[in-house]
Amino acid sequence: MPRSIKLHPDDNVVVAVDAFAAGDEVLSVAATTRVPRGHKMALVTIAAGGAVVKYGQVIGFAKAEIQPGEWVHEQNVALHDFERDYQFSAARGPNVRVPDDARRTFQGYRRANGRWGTRNYIAVLTSVNCSATAARHIAAEVERRGVLKDYPNIDGVISLVHGSGCAIDTNGEDYNLLKRTQWGYATNPNVGGVLMVGLGCEAFQIPRWKEAYGIEEDTTFQTLTIQEVGGTRATVEKGVQAIIDMLPTVNNVKRETAPISELVLALQCGGSDGYSGITANPALGAAVDMLVQHGGTAILSETPEIYGAEHLLTRRAETREVGEKLVERIHWWEEYTARNNMQMNNNPSPGNKAGGLTTILEKSLGAAAKGGSTNLVDVVNYAEPVTSHGLVFMDTPGYDPVAATGQVAGGANILCFTTGRGSAFGCKPTPSIKLATNTFIFDHMREDMDINCGDILDGVSLEEKGAEIFEAIIRVASGERTKSEELGYGDNEFVPWLVGATM
Repeated sequence: MPRSIKLHPDDNVVVAVDAFAAGDEVLSVAATTRVPRGHKMALVTIAAGGAVVKYGQVIGFAKAEIQPGEWVHEQNVALHDFERDYQFSAARGPNVRVPDDARRTFQGYRRANGRWGTRNYIAVLTSVNCSATAARHIAAEVERRGVLKDYPNIDGVISLVHGSGCAIDTNGEDYNLLKRTQWGYATNPNVGGVLMVGLGCEAFQIPRWKEAYGIEEDTTFQTLTIQEVGGTRATVEKGVQAIIDMLPTVNNVKRETAPISELVLALQCGGSDGYSGITANPALGAAVDMLVQHGGTAILSETPEIYGAEHLLTRRAETREVGEKLVERIHWWEEYTARNNMQMNNNPSPGNKAGGLTTILEKSLGAAAKGGSTNLVDVVNYAEPVTSHGLVFMDTPGYDPVAATGQVAGGANILCFTTGRGSAFGCKPTPSIKLATNTFIFDHMREDMDINCGDILDGVSLEEKGAEIFEAIIRVASGERTKSEELGYGDNEFVPWLVGATM
């Protein structure tokens, strides 16, 4: 018989680990049609309008009566709003911590401000889309000249360009989001040197940005504008020289033993499928629990992808105020999608649905598992600095590059990314560890995947897989290269969030 999983005693559906054929008997119920792997089959009669329950939680409502053995998916499941009991802090647990002398360590780069990096890049930032080409030429020319071979402690020169910086309200939300994001990248501990390149006439003025953060230019922090320097070619030449001048100073670091409490782990999932909430996400959650016990920090994000599961996080909020801040962000998203003629259930994507996810509620319940079981200690806005130790939630879109950009701007120096469909993703300057939710995609995209979580379906425990992920985090933080780094991903995934009008 094909394998199946009933995730909670209250569930009225079962998940197909292997595809069911019509007539297959699963938990004493005969499938009436084919059910693809990762998808759901009804175990009992679900009345029209009745709740479809998975993980012991509501994931949708029956459009019409669903019979036992039916494939449960878009054709017979709808979504509408329903009351959720937030029970603020009701499930808050003790903050268990490993004694200081027993905590794990990693090999990182100590920065002057006391923070620790896992990589050592020089970043070419841009104030506006108009300077993107010059920035790319600068980074490419440094690489072409081959000068980096003499500076082995530098991981590379990256051009982090974007499509905004002008035609925005200079006193508005988009300006402030971009300002925070740029500063967060410039000060991320994985960045040892910065060159900011502008055009000169844009809305996002470099002098105003420098003034906002009290920035003084020095050996490892330089800015220039195309109009002031005298054109693109002159800007590229001057930019290349500025980076060459930085190289000795940026290279003058070495890896040292650092407490694991200095790790800030970004949590991401993309190309999710029906296995995500069963294998990779809860396994990553187990690793998060271990990291937090050792004093580290994890950033859960993607607000549209905890919609319908936020009541599980508010129960774990350290304080009522933390839980209420999360709910406030949920309400903001409901209003945001409504005024843009969208709905929260526009997520999941076609690929998510092909993988077995039917509604955003189902996707969110699986996605929230990345946060483990630890208390939620803080909720921060997009690209705000993360200063608390423990599990923190950052308000971001569900779109992976935008969400990860906010997390890195917030200080993430390492990232774990779960995928069931096979997302291609990297996140310079922060290394991204790719976790496959199923063995098929791990084998099919072996050059892109770092860890196979599909073996959980074969009997490996979540605790064992969590420990494996935890050890991989330490190794990568200490310098081991990930598959996405080997493939060169990361430069193009810098995508600051735009929420307002482009004028």
